[in-house]
Amino acid sequence: MLAGALGHAAAPVPDLAPGAPMPPLWHWAAFPEFVPLSELGTDGHPRLGGFLPPLPYARRMWAGGRLRFEGGFSIGEELHKRSEILAVDEKQGATGPMVFVRVGHRIEGAAGGLIEEEQDIVYLDIPETFTPPRKLPLPEAPAFDERVAVNEARLFRYSAATYNAHRIHYDLPYAREVEKYPALVVHGPMQASLVMEAGLRHVGGAPRAFRFRGVHPMFADEDMRLIGTRTEDGAVEICTGTPSGHQCLQARLEVA
Repeated sequence: MLAGALGHAAAPVPDLAPGAPMPPLWHWAAFPEFVPLSELGTDGHPRLGGFLPPLPYARRMWAGGRLRFEGGFSIGEELHKRSEILAVDEKQGATGPMVFVRVGHRIEGAAGGLIEEEQDIVYLDIPETFTPPRKLPLPEAPAFDERVAVNEARLFRYSAATYNAHRIHYDLPYAREVEKYPALVVHGPMQASLVMEAGLRHVGGAPRAFRFRGVHPMFADEDMRLIGTRTEDGAVEICTGTPSGHQCLQARLEVA
């Protein structure tokens, strides 16, 4: 299912035969959180108060993360995941108070591969109107610049593959009328997965470390640009961007 959600013209179709290498970040679809429909909030997320702490804010977003890789996983390999809440921090943002929850994940494969991950989740109020953050310009003279078509079908497929029922990704009236977005919102993890694939395809090697953070919402009314620049220390800095010229997600990939 992920191959159908992440595929595009520049990306080769991955080998999905048992034992083939699992593409990096596909572990995000390996541990779906099975929650009865009666336990979902009006936004489609599981109600707070189980693993994640109960907080008095209506909007929840995956703001970014950091991952360290030791080896890889294979298609069909048994994986084990352990998660814990590392920190809960209150901050004052430009639009009001917000709370950042940092969650740690340790994913181990039966063959010895390991991913250590920190996930940043932000909680804040829904504003009366959408006020976009400051737009950051795209890098000049990048090493690569690709385009990926973004539409409702791609967003729906990714939501289904990752068991993500957050309605901002597939329910346009809800996204506009309740959460005040101008259009459907493109998943941050989907952007990160596309960035990771593009970076590895252009620089080669295996991922050693990866970090990413959202700097502006991306919407399904424009195509996505994947833009990468090599750094002096051998890493690649990649961002997603809009055809109109601003960044949405920033990432840094280090390879072994």
